[in-house]
This record gives sequence, C-alpha cells and structure tokens, in this order.
Amino acid sequence: MAILEVKGLKKSFGGVQVLKGVDLTLEKGQALSIIGSSGSGKTTLLRCLNFLETPDAGELYVNGQELWGPACAQPVRQRRLHFGLVFQNFNLFPQYTALGNVTLAMDLLAKERLDRAGARQAAAENREKAAALLTRVGLADKLDHYPYQLSGGQQQRVAIARALALQPDILCFDEPTSALDPELTGEVLRVIKGLKSTDTTMIVVTHEMEFARNVSDRVIFMADGVIEEEGAPEQLFAHPASEKTRAFLASSLHPVL
Repeated sequence: MAILEVKGLKKSFGGVQVLKGVDLTLEKGQALSIIGSSGSGKTTLLRCLNFLETPDAGELYVNGQELWGPACAQPVRQRRLHFGLVFQNFNLFPQYTALGNVTLAMDLLAKERLDRAGARQAAAENREKAAALLTRVGLADKLDHYPYQLSGGQQQRVAIARALALQPDILCFDEPTSALDPELTGEVLRVIKGLKSTDTTMIVVTHEMEFARNVSDRVIFMADGVIEEEGAPEQLFAHPASEKTRAFLASSLHPVL
C-alpha cells in the first residue's frame, strides 16, 4: 500500500486555479522531487499536503487513512502530525536555542497528552532526542546556540532536525536551499541525501536539478497547476516526453556546488 495517495487535489486563490486536479502516490521510503517553474503549483501542493492551505476539492490518504475528503472528521492539527515541513526561510524561533527549537513541539505535545509528572519526564527525554537529532545533522556543538549565532546552512539543519522530531510519516521540503548562499547549499543537500539512506519518506520541492536527478526515486514536473510529467529521474532527465519538460530542463540544469 502506498504511504501517500492524492486524488484530484484542487486549489484556487481569488478565482485563479493554482492546482487543477493533482493525482499522485508515494511509497514508503521513497524520495520524490517536485520541479517546475515559479507559479506552476509546486509550493501550493506541498502546503495543501501539510494543511497550511485548505484544498478546494480532492482526497488525501496517508497509510490508507483519509486525511482530506468527504468522510474525514479528524482535526486538522492531528492530520498535520503525519507530515514534517522544512520551510525555505528556516522559520526558527529566535528566542530559543537550537535545542529549544527542536524540543518545543515535543514538549507541547507531551503537556497535552500527559499529566504534569509525565510531561516533566518527557521533557528530559525530549532533550536527549533533540540532542541526538542535532548530532545527526552535524550540529552536536551548537545545541545551545541561538539562531542569530548560526549560519544559514546551520539554521536550515536545525529546521530539519525540528521537522524530524515528531517522527512524521512524510518529511517535506519547500525549496530548502533557496535562501542559502551557494557555498552553504551543499551542506544542507548532504543532510537530505543522508536522510535518503535511512529510508525516510520525503517530498522535496527543489530547483536543484542535479540533486533531484541523483537522489530522487521519482521526479514530478509540474506546469500550469497539473503534473505534466513524472517518472524515474534517469528517464525524465534523459528522455523527457513533454515539450514543456524539455524546455524547462534546457533552461534549468546546473551543477550542485
């Protein structure tokens, strides 16, 4: 069974239809890259999957459980726990250290679900989990640093650790290197590539074509609010079937630094 199924997803803003009926599936452990020009609907699709935007129509299932559709009654906040999201601009809380940014959601969830004593015990365990996650992304020596003390690449790695903290079914990235200087891009892409080796299920909206080609199991090219073409990276990049795909790739291919 696919871990993610999307059927006929549509979304409009002010009368402009941005998503015109998107269908996709994703298997557990796969890395899916979504590429396309600005305005093609890539980020809107990702935000609808994470319920930061409300779809106008369509169905969404994770592990066979309906998260959006006519029969779904689960609260939106609960649905979001199935997804982790790494934003373009990090969106770290400046008043918290790297460790605090990673533990925050875990601690809030523990306070909702446990009594006071249980929440205190969970907080100690959460610090250990957060430290392990930050070590995993190469920031073992930055646990007590605030965002302003970190480079852009380090801040994005904190954001990745934070997204992993609640153990989401699917980890989503929205142009994770677009706010970084070229010299910092490589360190973030290496972390994401490392997650691929641990069978983390990922959806990556990216403009890094070489990364999409070398790391993804599947690539989707979006244009005008629909999936214009999809397939294995070796097929889509070497032998694109769509004229729109060919034109986009001809203008976009560049090496990852």
